[in-house]
Amino acid sequence: MKRRGIAGAVIAWQRRHGRHGLPWQGTREAYRVWLSEVMLQQTQVSTVLDYYPRLLARFPDVRSLAAAPLDDVLALWSGLGYYSRARNLHRCAQAVVARHGGNFPGNSVELATLPGIGRSTAAAIAAFCFGERAAILDGNVKRVLTRLLGYGGDLSLAAEEQRLWVQAELLLPAQDVDIYTQGLMDLGATVCSRRRPACERCPLAMQCVANAAGTPELFPVKTRRLKRSRRSNTLLCLQRGQRHFLVQRPERGVWAGLWSLPEYHDVVALEAAVQAWPGEGEWLPVVEHALTHFDWTLQPLRWTLPARARLPGDLPDGRWLLLDEALAMGLPAPVRKLLGG
Repeated sequence: MKRRGIAGAVIAWQRRHGRHGLPWQGTREAYRVWLSEVMLQQTQVSTVLDYYPRLLARFPDVRSLAAAPLDDVLALWSGLGYYSRARNLHRCAQAVVARHGGNFPGNSVELATLPGIGRSTAAAIAAFCFGERAAILDGNVKRVLTRLLGYGGDLSLAAEEQRLWVQAELLLPAQDVDIYTQGLMDLGATVCSRRRPACERCPLAMQCVANAAGTPELFPVKTRRLKRSRRSNTLLCLQRGQRHFLVQRPERGVWAGLWSLPEYHDVVALEAAVQAWPGEGEWLPVVEHALTHFDWTLQPLRWTLPARARLPGDLPDGRWLLLDEALAMGLPAPVRKLLGG
């Protein structure tokens, strides 16, 4: 297909129809762009709009983020999901301070060596902040380019994804790479959607192979899909007076490092644990929570200990916290909801 004019069409469309008022736009400050790029990974813009200003107010620069306790970062991230991003955000900030004196490297190759910054994120930062001719290939851009090119390679294979990277680099313009990059992102987010793409509004419709064939929904091709599983556990909502009991999750696994409610294998295990405790319990409605790899059914039990009762001796290590203190911790969204936050 003819590649001439593709970048120009995207740039012209972006200037006229793209998004321009997002709070992380209009700056070449790498810290702000990096923060937004990490937050936008697997998260909708509408959600990030709520979190971005709060994180920026608390951590206005990379040094303040690097110096903060991880618990503070996780607390502000609470509810945004994919918590490994928050841990990598903290690690990356510390690496930037320790290795680069608090300044982000000025090219995509060095940026990609930092924790949590992959090839596409590095290219986006380099394009937006330093004008580097670097191709991005996030989920939205993969969809735009595979449809445009009619690229039928299976992107679950590393070799096929690498071939698409080559195609993305060939399409890069000589100038205005930042506008072109934002244009591809915005096309994927607002026009070239996963289902029912608005091809009639796309500046690349006349050149798009998938549009000409009437098969845009067939792209991108990815045959190796993630197999979801199902898991069930019980949670203990333990309260004594005005205080709630929380435990910190292990550093690896689901909700790693977050504060949560004690977890038990099943109803039988939890009932056995509390059978000799003073106080009374009440089973709460089941919580259904979807994670990346599995669907999680959580059965909470609220157990209220008498205010003057001796604490059970078989409690796991944890903290007794007032509700406001608990809600200020890094909590998974279902736990925050169970606590009333």
